Amino acid sequence: MGGFPILSLMLLVPLAGAIACLKLQAQAARTVALTATLIDLALGILLWLNFDVGGAQWQFQERHAVFSSFSYALGIDGIALLLIVLSVFLMPVCIGASWTSVTKRVGEYMAAFLLMETLMIGVFASQDLFLFYIMFEAGLIPMYLIIGVWGGDNRIYASYKFFLYTLLGSVVMLVAMLWMANTAGTTDIPTLMAYDFSPQAQTWLWLAFFASFAVKMPMYPVHTWLPDAHVQAPTAGSIILAGVLLKMGGYGFIRFSLPMFPDASAQFAPLVFALSMIAVVVTSLIALVQHDMKKLIAYSSVAHMAIVTLGLFAFNVQGLEGSMLVMLSHGLVSGALFLCVGVIYDRLHTREISRYGGLAINMPRYALFFLLFTMGSIGLPGTSGFVGEFLSLGGIYQVSTWVALVGTTGIILGAAYMLYLYRRVVFGEQKNADAAAMPDLTLREYLMMIPLGLAVLWMGVYPESFIAPMRQDIAALDARLARVKPAYDGKLIVGKGAPLAHEEAHGEGGHN
Repeated sequence: MGGFPILSLMLLVPLAGAIACLKLQAQAARTVALTATLIDLALGILLWLNFDVGGAQWQFQERHAVFSSFSYALGIDGIALLLIVLSVFLMPVCIGASWTSVTKRVGEYMAAFLLMETLMIGVFASQDLFLFYIMFEAGLIPMYLIIGVWGGDNRIYASYKFFLYTLLGSVVMLVAMLWMANTAGTTDIPTLMAYDFSPQAQTWLWLAFFASFAVKMPMYPVHTWLPDAHVQAPTAGSIILAGVLLKMGGYGFIRFSLPMFPDASAQFAPLVFALSMIAVVVTSLIALVQHDMKKLIAYSSVAHMAIVTLGLFAFNVQGLEGSMLVMLSHGLVSGALFLCVGVIYDRLHTREISRYGGLAINMPRYALFFLLFTMGSIGLPGTSGFVGEFLSLGGIYQVSTWVALVGTTGIILGAAYMLYLYRRVVFGEQKNADAAAMPDLTLREYLMMIPLGLAVLWMGVYPESFIAPMRQDIAALDARLARVKPAYDGKLIVGKGAPLAHEEAHGEGGHN
């Protein structure tokens, strides 16, 4: 690619589209939004194809000094690459999902989504501390508007709750960033990732960043904004919220908390484990008793994100790679599940599970896609969900057998609530005539479902294509965390040096 500023172009395309949409009529705004997201998707594919796996850690770098301690600095490693590709992959689906369901203020709605795309890519591509913060916080605004203007009946409450929760955590993070920039004398993220802050300072800095990332993930007990936001958001809002915005918290842990504050990360790992274990079990049980499809999937998101935090704080390669794969898989699968809910909501205008039933009879193709994404959510081998969860739990097992055991119950409970949901919606007798009369997927819905389905299968069958770009970056992070790794709690070998004694016996036999 030479010196071609592809990352700046990827920021500029949706931003220009957003400005254009504000001036256009409804149909023209839809067309411009779809075109802009497809161009960005093409650029994202180009970015992936030109990424040098095994090459320099930071690629496609751009740097322009704005003023003394702030620069417009972009660049990506393999971790950022995968999250950017996920973002640009889901955005055309969001525009397609809103094609007929959004009828008021269409230009502003499309502009909000395109602005969000710019900010999401900006978060993952930023290499300056304050540029990251601006992108990270500004992403709140379009999402707040999407929920507050185009959401359900209780949208104002949900949008305020979403905004306040996420903003309050981030104010503390800004204070920490100012202190870091002053102490280290730089706002360059790659430099800060290798900078050694004092252990005392790390404790406070870690807590300040945790306040923001824990809400964004969202971790228990600051997860309560998520079900409300999902239920009130339009379908496309839920897809992008679950697909990408939740991943910003995980990205924050990988990019800031773990490499910049390794001592504090080790110190607080038991806290993260405790909160994540509670989240896995409690939110899975809450999901089991939901009557609203969106709420059920929202609570399942909290449980899946808890597996991510468990893997991240296992401090080993399997845990870190597994967490990244769970984030990517969850982005695809939860986005697809919200799309499945949106498809039948557009026909019947209710998300009550009891209003459906027997859809396999009149919507067999829909039932097939819904089954694929349900299996992806459960983590069936051959789907994207399996690889990440297997690696994450394998990584956690190397640290704590008990934490791994509790984490695994989340997968069992996940199978329970997802299969229970699927059985009630798709199988059984058709009790309601209006649900029985619903037509199967339209061409537009096929065009959204098929790429998601193929991606879920591709990731499940050939995960190496997703692990390869980030392997070097995960190894670098693992090396940074090596000195603070916890000891394994397993007591599988009884007696001191049992294997060595066995080997010595063989050795002695050889000498004789």
